[in-house]
Amino acid sequence: MSGFSANLGFLWTELTLPDAIRAAAAAGFDAVECHWPYDTPVEAVKSALNETGLPMLGLNTVRGNVAAGDNGLAALPGREDEARAAIDQAVSYAQAIAAHNIHVMAGFAQGADARETFITNLGYACDAALPHGITILIEPLNHHDAPGYFLNTADQAAEIIEAVGAQNLKLMFDCYHLQIMQGDITRRLEQFMPLIGHIQIAAVPSRGEPGDGELDYRHVMQTIRSLGFTAPVGAEYRPVASTEAGLSWMQKIA
Repeated sequence: MSGFSANLGFLWTELTLPDAIRAAAAAGFDAVECHWPYDTPVEAVKSALNETGLPMLGLNTVRGNVAAGDNGLAALPGREDEARAAIDQAVSYAQAIAAHNIHVMAGFAQGADARETFITNLGYACDAALPHGITILIEPLNHHDAPGYFLNTADQAAEIIEAVGAQNLKLMFDCYHLQIMQGDITRRLEQFMPLIGHIQIAAVPSRGEPGDGELDYRHVMQTIRSLGFTAPVGAEYRPVASTEAGLSWMQKIA
């Protein structure tokens, strides 16, 4: 399998999730992924996936109390029960729709206690996901969009993955976030490819369509494929206008 996965957290947001899946198929995407599908009945999502033949590559654990500023729970000391309830919810939904991956969101936290909490909760997540063949992902976020987020670099993620020591824990390599935080994307793809479970793209610094900005995604995609990564690459960008109006990037960088 190759090509691109439509991230329906950002694309076709005016549609219901099942209709967004259908729109992604009509636009030529090879897979879909989402953020927080939990308000949509499982059967409706399964029906759309079966109808289109698209795989669901992944979903996220819930952020927590967004109104109070939460952006994930897994690295927050003292909130382990909430974090594990979010993991259980994600595993149950992912198993029901045959999603491949779950991104366990760390949240806003710093320090040694946060690190130990994250490691422990990730161990719980990996144990819960393993019987279903689901991979757990962790994703570094940049400090402009998510100041104070626990996980910021690929190196930090690699250290956490090693500390957890689970076979189904991988790195979500988001080129947008990591270009802002670290740059040198080609060499970092080469360095971290053995740990990568999913790759996402967007223009830098705008987070618009991947055909624009400071990264040459034709070169990035060539690098990704030359390194043997054959899964669809996630298009997690914010369309400048409508989703359909900006889809020419798919031909520009493929």
